[in-house]
Amino acid sequence: MDLEKIKSELCFKAVRSSGAGGQNVNKVSSKVILSFDISKSHGLNNSEKELLINKLKSRLTSEFVLILNGDEDRSQLKNKKLVTKRFLEMIRSALVVQKQRKATKIPRSVIEKRIKTKRTTAITKQLRKPPEF
Repeated sequence: MDLEKIKSELCFKAVRSSGAGGQNVNKVSSKVILSFDISKSHGLNNSEKELLINKLKSRLTSEFVLILNGDEDRSQLKNKKLVTKRFLEMIRSALVVQKQRKATKIPRSVIEKRIKTKRTTAITKQLRKPPEF
């Protein structure tokens, strides 16, 4: 993963933010929309692309484009920095490969203890029965 190439491939678009904001809301485009095309990226190799597509499939468009919005702040520059930071964290966390779980064997003592308790409960239930003549 080449971060500098990925950063250069990011596409930003500034639009007017929704919601209340006073007189400035109709004039200032402070909301930032980040889009990143995973399939056309040169900063990722093929295995990384497949991993990202599998892990982020619910957040991708049909053309494998990741879109993030940032409208937390009133400043366009701060929103751009925030959405870029969030994007990089998302990519890093998605590229982490979990190690495979190793199935463990049940210890013999546990099995023996379970059988012993079954035997004792069976004996107590036998003793509860009325005697046969």
